This record gives sequence, C-alpha cells and structure tokens, in this order.
Amino acid sequence: MLEIPPYMGVNAPKEHQRVIAKLTAGLYWLFAQGKIPYEPFPEGMIDASKTSPTPDVLLYDNVRSRNVVIIEVAADGWKKDFRKVVELVEDYEVDEGFVYNYQTNNWLKYSRQRGEIAEAPSFCDSIGHDLAEFVK
Repeated sequence: MLEIPPYMGVNAPKEHQRVIAKLTAGLYWLFAQGKIPYEPFPEGMIDASKTSPTPDVLLYDNVRSRNVVIIEVAADGWKKDFRKVVELVEDYEVDEGFVYNYQTNNWLKYSRQRGEIAEAPSFCDSIGHDLAEFVK
C-alpha cells in the first residue's frame, strides 16, 4: 500500500477549498493584468521533477523557473502547517511562506531571508500586496 507522507495529505473541506479558490482567483487576476510577475497555481507541486509537496497555493516565476511564494490554508492544525511551511521555504529556497487560518482569520509568515515575520504577516513582499484582501 502506498504510504502518503503527512505533508502531502489531502485536506479538502469546502471552506478550505473556498479560501484556496479566492486566493488563486485574486492572484491570477493580478497576474493576468500584469500587476504581479508570478503565476499562481492551486495545489501545484513544489518540485515538478519528482513527487513533491503541493502547497495549497504557489506563486511561480516563469522567467526564472522558480517558486517564489507558498501559501497553506489551515484550521486547527495551523501551527503544524507553519512548521511545514518553514521547512519547505528552507528546503526548496522559496522566498516567502504563509499560513492562513480561516477559522481565526490569522496569518503567519516566514521569510527565507528574515525568519518569522510578526508585523503585517499577511503582506507578501514578493508581490507588494496584502494577501488578506483576497479572503475577505
């Protein structure tokens, strides 16, 4: 039997998927308008060359062929998800990682350059936008 690593498990409650859809749609609209340089992908593999983790939302730089931002959507397990985001940011050299807890409307942010960011944790420096605006 194929064993699924914990970071690849499926969490698909409707509210969880609704938040992913809102984030992806809002970010894609900005991308299509040329207002952000990175293409958003829902549930995109972080390493396309092999089986790899699939963050809920991934912002990808098509010019440099690299992941720039990852976003995890969470509820009760948000602290565990944040630890996973930190690990993924470091292991895959992603610039920024976020966790959004849709039950509490709280954000956590981790920067590969600066570590955990407590001030304005929903603001994405890579695109110059507050991600919280997409989940209202």
